[in-house]
Amino acid sequence: MSLFHIFLVAIIQGITEFLPVSSSGHLILLPALTGITDQGLAIDVAVHVGTLGAVILYFWADVRKAALGTPRMLTGRTDTEGSRLAFLLLIATIPVVIVGACLSALDLSSALRSVKVIGWTMLVFGIVLWWADQRGASHKTAADWNLRDAILMGLWQALALIPGTSRSGITITGARQLGYERSEAARLAMLMSIPTIIASGVLLGVEVYATADFETAKDCAFAAVFAFGAAYLALGLMMRLLQSINFTPYVIYRIALGFLLLWIAYSTGDPMGPPA
Repeated sequence: MSLFHIFLVAIIQGITEFLPVSSSGHLILLPALTGITDQGLAIDVAVHVGTLGAVILYFWADVRKAALGTPRMLTGRTDTEGSRLAFLLLIATIPVVIVGACLSALDLSSALRSVKVIGWTMLVFGIVLWWADQRGASHKTAADWNLRDAILMGLWQALALIPGTSRSGITITGARQLGYERSEAARLAMLMSIPTIIASGVLLGVEVYATADFETAKDCAFAAVFAFGAAYLALGLMMRLLQSINFTPYVIYRIALGFLLLWIAYSTGDPMGPPA
């Protein structure tokens, strides 16, 4: 696997993982525009590890707080800020785990990974994000996060198992609909992504471990580093921009990409199959 291929996949994944624009929608265009073949499961795991590292570092204060509060939470006590945050993150992760297990058991995951599905989800959920961002109030901060909101945002996040929805985008949609400020909605969405990425990374990593070799490990190391850098920069830029702009630019971009994917799908009979 060439270094350029690794770099391209890692940069695309890193930039789009946390922006509300869907990494799946972008990765599906890669083979169509470049002729590059699928990067494989090992690289998928590596870029997820890289993006995980980026979000943990960027929100280190919150992550450290939740990590230190986890032992207390596990004893059934949520009377500190850290243990409460750890508990709410756990609750918010349950819906995506349950829905993911159901999709896997019913073997529906592969059926959903098509250009048409991703085109429609890019388009529809982009409009839903715009609706929630325009109509949503802005009176809540992360300090107001409670059990009810964690459950509702967890249900929103579970929709991200439909490719093209965007995990960050749909969770931010839920948070804005509940009245969280834009930057605070993004902050909660990013924190919710951590246990979800860990869970999916572990499952994928188990499959990769048995077939890993030195060359694969080297490629994965490069991919993780590239994805980490791209994700960290993208996160920083988005969080700064949200202090002065809304989510409309992302929505416009999603709609344009959604129409492009639908044009490709319907004009070619959706020949590209599952995205990378």
